[in-house]
Amino acid sequence: MSKAAEAFRTISEVADELDVQKHVLRFWEARFPQVRPMKRGGGRRYYRPEDMELLRGIRHLLHAEGYTIKGVQKILREQGIDHVKQHGRTTRETRAPAARGHAPDARALPANVPSIGAGRRPLPVAARRNTRGRAGAVEQLAAVEAAIKELEQCRAILLETLAKPEPVRVPRRARAVGA
Repeated sequence: MSKAAEAFRTISEVADELDVQKHVLRFWEARFPQVRPMKRGGGRRYYRPEDMELLRGIRHLLHAEGYTIKGVQKILREQGIDHVKQHGRTTRETRAPAARGHAPDARALPANVPSIGAGRRPLPVAARRNTRGRAGAVEQLAAVEAAIKELEQCRAILLETLAKPEPVRVPRRARAVGA
């Protein structure tokens, strides 16, 4: 059963919805003073709907747009909370259920998939431009592309091997009788 949009959410529910770990939410709370969940006895956090919007916007800027923590802090300082919340609203409206960070099961893919890299989306323009402050982003991208190329070569070898007819094996006893 899903909660109403105006209901408060626990840190576990927020972590599941945003597809981040709970410790990441606590870290963001320390880095972004604008995120202020209500705390009950024992320190249990409850996130309001406006906290959720802000967290969605922060997540979008950090993960999809490629901003650094300092970059998002600067946006919050200069353009305000509403600007960041707007990023969260547009992300939530445009995200399909399949795009929520869950990769399809490899066994469910059809056998005639032409290439491992087929259908790959390029890195967003903002992420390609904003590599300052993200040590090794270009090197990581090159490593991923090299790994994809190697996987495509492995797939070609496997397909080639499967295409060859299997040799007919004659049992030893049959060879001795026929000789």
